[in-house]
Amino acid sequence: MNLQAKSEPQEIIKDNPKIINAWCSYDWANSVYALTISSAIFPVYYNQVTRAAFDGDKVQFFGFSIENTVLYTYSLSFAFSVIVLISPILSGIADYGGWKKRMMKFFVYLGGGACIALAFFNGKNIEFGIIASTLACIGWAGSLVFYNSYLPEITTPNRFDKISAKGFAMGYVGSVIQLIFSLIIVLNPEVFGIDPESKFPAQLSFLTVGVWWIAFAQIAFHYLPSNIHHRKPTRGHLFKKGYKELYGVFKQVLKMKPIKRFLTALFFYNAGVQTVMLLAATFGEKEIALDTGQLIMTVLIIQLVAIAGAYLFARISELKGNKMSILIMLVIWVGICIDAYLLKTSTEFYILAFFVGMVMGGIQSMSRSTYSKLVPQETVDTTSFFSFYDVTEKFSIVVGTFVYGAMEHYTESMRDGALALVAFFIVGLLFLLRFRMPEKETVV
Repeated sequence: MNLQAKSEPQEIIKDNPKIINAWCSYDWANSVYALTISSAIFPVYYNQVTRAAFDGDKVQFFGFSIENTVLYTYSLSFAFSVIVLISPILSGIADYGGWKKRMMKFFVYLGGGACIALAFFNGKNIEFGIIASTLACIGWAGSLVFYNSYLPEITTPNRFDKISAKGFAMGYVGSVIQLIFSLIIVLNPEVFGIDPESKFPAQLSFLTVGVWWIAFAQIAFHYLPSNIHHRKPTRGHLFKKGYKELYGVFKQVLKMKPIKRFLTALFFYNAGVQTVMLLAATFGEKEIALDTGQLIMTVLIIQLVAIAGAYLFARISELKGNKMSILIMLVIWVGICIDAYLLKTSTEFYILAFFVGMVMGGIQSMSRSTYSKLVPQETVDTTSFFSFYDVTEKFSIVVGTFVYGAMEHYTESMRDGALALVAFFIVGLLFLLRFRMPEKETVV
């Protein structure tokens, strides 16, 4: 494949409010997927329609009999496995050829289109539903590879924490607005003349997610530069050149102890964090027997508290440093997993949701901004550097969800899977204790 990077490098002034707000707006755009599709409505809808279609939790997927929740968990593992395999090469191409925004657009349209396709999933066509949800996940995760890599290019290190937190906060607000819209229709369909037994309200929410995601992403696409790097246009095989560039970054990372140690810690604790976030609604529906309304309200609690959590731990980072901020959250995450194994009532589940929300926003925001501080400021291939962050993050999700699914498969209890996640948080905490931020980090 011979491609030319025809776009000229663009000059960019860091800390430009218009560009920063446009960057943050993509969190607003894509977070509706993370909330409605991966966390709130789709997992519950999937459980209910597949259970009805197959008269129980055992489903037939391409001729194989498997538990519906185990199948869903494995599909998430597969989706993130794809991202792990392809994102390093795509990242290298994006940096070398100036294709960063083009790649981001491709994954946005893939993910948004797949969400729209989910509106046609009814439970019986389970193969179609799993394929569409997998493509939606790939689109979401793939777009974040390129989105995250813009952070060190649009602002300065002393603002990484605040800008990262602002992005997550905008994402939580936007996704809550969309979820409230969906909640009104899903819980009160008769008000809109819709049959209460109809699948249409949930399907409409999936359609809304896809349209919202694609539409609001246009703000970032309009303002974010296409090619920041000061490189001459290149000719030749960009896949090969992208791989060579990625390998060059890999050799640099091997020599940088702070990045190596942080990514090792991230691998373990992120496996626990993301698995909890992806499967919390499924857990509540299956183990606590919460109905759709209760589950959506739980997710709303998590999202609203997460806004405060993102800013709270950004402030702790200013006072005590990124490392201490993350360590505090990891201790709380250990308690969350132990409590998930023990809890019995819906009230206990709501209390647990409050604590999940408090550390969910903080752990993601602080992880992204901490890594941004570790990337050499003089580098021009930030996408390739961020691909290491992304591969570590996504591969940890593969491991976390696979372990969780395997535990449920063999023990027939999602609680045992929650308890197994404790090990991920503890190992991540131990590795983080060995990590030291470079001296350039300033505490305000």
